[in-house]
Amino acid sequence: MKRREFITLLGGAAAWPMAARAQQPATPVIGLLGSASATRFGPYVRAFHDGLRDAGYVEGRNLAIQARWADSQYDRLPSLAAELIQRQATVIVAFSTPAARVAKAATATTPIVFTTNSDPVQMGFVASLNRPGGNLTGVTNLSVELGPKLLELLREVVPTAATMALLVNPTSPNAETQSRILQAAARTMGLQLHVLNASNERDFDSVFATLRQLRADGLMVGSEVLFAIHSGYLAALTVRHGLPAIFQDREFVPAGGLMSYAGSITESYRLAGVYAGRILNGDKPADLPVQQVTKVELVINLNTAKALGITLPLALLARADEVIE
Repeated sequence: MKRREFITLLGGAAAWPMAARAQQPATPVIGLLGSASATRFGPYVRAFHDGLRDAGYVEGRNLAIQARWADSQYDRLPSLAAELIQRQATVIVAFSTPAARVAKAATATTPIVFTTNSDPVQMGFVASLNRPGGNLTGVTNLSVELGPKLLELLREVVPTAATMALLVNPTSPNAETQSRILQAAARTMGLQLHVLNASNERDFDSVFATLRQLRADGLMVGSEVLFAIHSGYLAALTVRHGLPAIFQDREFVPAGGLMSYAGSITESYRLAGVYAGRILNGDKPADLPVQQVTKVELVINLNTAKALGITLPLALLARADEVIE
């Protein structure tokens, strides 16, 4: 072999790995937009990673994740969403209804996977559940639509009740819909329903002072990130004031709340991870039907019932998916 040919061959061999590296696709980036904090959403983030793994993606191996958390300060969400778009996230995953609404307003091109407890059609996220039709798709557990069932369950616990209360966060996009649905259900059942507002933890004590003045017989706590973060404190307040309460978040019951009735939130985040992975694999949000979590769990805390001096109906206990003793 001639010297010139040998040098050319060596040069080509050296250049080949560089060319191969240049042709390798860039690592996809998921922009995670959360309304609360990473600490509070820890179990749900793990479920999300489980879904990504099912779709073939593992953070640090073939995927990068940029997470932005608003710590329940919803006014921070627009700037956090803009930052994720500026960083050219391949997919934005919106954890909660407020985050999804902000992400939708921020981009009409970047694929978005949402988790919501509302009807995504009514919220304007998608054209229909089967055919989303835009750059959004995701998962709903329809907790808002479960509201009347919560009222029925609470009525079983307090059959002589005449006055009930609903706690909502007025800054949440779900508040108006949830209030309207439950007001209609209360009228049908012959109950008076008072809607009370709390937009931060400082409002909780005044809310319970108002409940005492109203002589409310029971309380429903709406599905809301703020309430979930302070589940232990809210549960303690219901016991301190001797008020039977039902929550739309399972975490309240181990924290000392009486009852919860809600779709499996963990499953909704796992499914969101699967959808994010499918989009990374080439699927379009417009072609992925919105998934609905169909499993609904009733959880009851017997210790709290005893603390409240309540004897729960045996029929209700028999229907419970879990009873904490």
